[in-house]
Amino acid sequence: MILRRLCINPKDIEWITGKSPRCAREIIRDIKLLHQKEKHQLVTIKEFCDYIGLPYDDVFKMINKI
Repeated sequence: MILRRLCINPKDIEWITGKSPRCAREIIRDIKLLHQKEKHQLVTIKEFCDYIGLPYDDVFKMINKI
């Protein structure tokens, strides 16, 4: 069984966008504010893609190395 990641973290955002660690954390913070999430809740790849405007399939494949 192969496990696939559904959530994204700041390191992934740095790698995908080339932005700094601080900027990646700010993006996560902004997405959580937009979706009214609490600190302990995770940001999904879909939420990130909708916010940034990247195609979900491409980002999902990148993160999961498909």
